Amino acid sequence: MAMIYCEGHRGCKKLYPENTLLSYRKAIEMGVDAVEFDVWLSADGVPVIMHDENAYRTCGVDRKLTEMTYDEIRKLDPCCASEFGDRFRGQHVPTLREILELVNELRPDGTFRLGVEIKHYTEQTVDVTVALLKEYGIFERCWFYAFNGRIIRYLKTEYNARTMAYPDFLMQEFDGYDCYDELGIRLSIAKSELMPFYKSKGLPIHIYCADTEEDVRFCIEQGAMLITANDPRPLLKIVKGI
Repeated sequence: MAMIYCEGHRGCKKLYPENTLLSYRKAIEMGVDAVEFDVWLSADGVPVIMHDENAYRTCGVDRKLTEMTYDEIRKLDPCCASEFGDRFRGQHVPTLREILELVNELRPDGTFRLGVEIKHYTEQTVDVTVALLKEYGIFERCWFYAFNGRIIRYLKTEYNARTMAYPDFLMQEFDGYDCYDELGIRLSIAKSELMPFYKSKGLPIHIYCADTEEDVRFCIEQGAMLITANDPRPLLKIVKGI
């Protein structure tokens, strides 16, 4: 079997509150090769990690991260109570710096990789994120994701970043495939009649999210070089035997 990277989606979001230090720690301890996370800038320019711009779904507070200072964001509890109840209360929204420190603590060998999803579609977000990744010596081990063609092109032209973006019809401001290094395919699309068209692009394929052994095997059959999972256990069992 060719090398296949096993990536934890928002850490290990099936079992722990997504995009929290707890979720990332557990995913890394399970043995994944990479974790995916989502970057926004607070109103005062701090890169913080959350999937949604609005904190309501995960924190129960109806406010946008981009309109809150970091001190205000730090008071949020992204325990995903609607999903987990009170089981994981006491979390906080991590900063990008905290994620990088966690990675260096748990995987100091310099092999761990990051799927860096830029959610806040500004050049400032890219600049701050890249600067921090370079400070920690992790930039070269990142895939940069975005559902925005302008941001993908900026990452490629300004920083020669390793980019992974999505099919044209899912992208905002789609700007061509020439700035893609790799192509991200949702599992439902991979199982559809569209898959041969996207495979014909000749780009390495990431497939997300495969949470059963059957789906993992399907992704392998499709030639995926990276497979993302909300629950990494079936993925790790099939790919790594753990």
